[in-house]
Amino acid sequence: MKKSKLPVPVTEKDYQDSTQYLKTIFDFYRFALSVCSQKNIFLGHGTADIELEFQSLILGSLQLPLDWSEQYWQARLTMPERQFLASQLYQRLEQFIPVPYLINQAFFCGLPFYVDERVLIPRSPLAELIMQQFSPWVEPDEVEDILDLCTGSGCIAAACAYAFPHASVDAIDIDPKALEVATLNIEQLGLQDQVRLIQSDGMNALTEEKYNIIISNPPYVGFEEMQGLPQEYNHEPRHALEAEDNGLAFVHHILKIAKKHLKPEGILIVEVGNSDLAMMEAYPELPFIWLEFEHGGHGVFLLNAEDLP
Repeated sequence: MKKSKLPVPVTEKDYQDSTQYLKTIFDFYRFALSVCSQKNIFLGHGTADIELEFQSLILGSLQLPLDWSEQYWQARLTMPERQFLASQLYQRLEQFIPVPYLINQAFFCGLPFYVDERVLIPRSPLAELIMQQFSPWVEPDEVEDILDLCTGSGCIAAACAYAFPHASVDAIDIDPKALEVATLNIEQLGLQDQVRLIQSDGMNALTEEKYNIIISNPPYVGFEEMQGLPQEYNHEPRHALEAEDNGLAFVHHILKIAKKHLKPEGILIVEVGNSDLAMMEAYPELPFIWLEFEHGGHGVFLLNAEDLP
């Protein structure tokens, strides 16, 4: 005998119609978990746990903290709140919009950042390195100047500023729209005196600046890999993800010019993700140090200034 199934909402009207039955915060949470089990949802833009995904969406949409006491989950919602949550769930479950874009917030190195579809959602394993002050590769007290290349939302630059409060941080991006978001984040975190934002195509706008650390999470996804990414990635700025030459076009620029802007004892750290094998094939002579991460992530190399071409 064939089992009957509950009707699954598909249209935004379906989700809005559900509001007549969903009255508490927990009602929406339970409903979201039931529906998402029948949808092709990808996690990877801030959470790796489906329960945390929808806690973040629902509580964030209601401007409530994630550690809000569970005793309040039975709180009844107003009709405008219910309608708004229904719209948020529709956008996440049917349009595959990542949660950070829906609540305009993401966390990186424990810091809150405003995000929208002008910038990538912060999620780099570089966070682990920054929180460790790049140990054992630098002496923290000797770090005076840091460059964040392809800064996007400004999350790496801001996190570096917090990790090295006595260092000056330059943050470069080619996209003026991304720099609008970065400016907002730098101001909200009160880092205007420490972080300088620069619009530039790579390092071309720099002159005589030299840094102890150059760090970059550039576009590194090749065309073929882009075609296989989950639908959630389609909402991110494509130019911040995809690069020509099998994902290496921008990395070529970095390796060509980085030594000019590194101090003699400086280091270069670049995330290239799944383009790591292509990097080793393209530069067999370079002594890449491929970093390992306790909390996951791969495809990040380190080069000392003296080893750069």
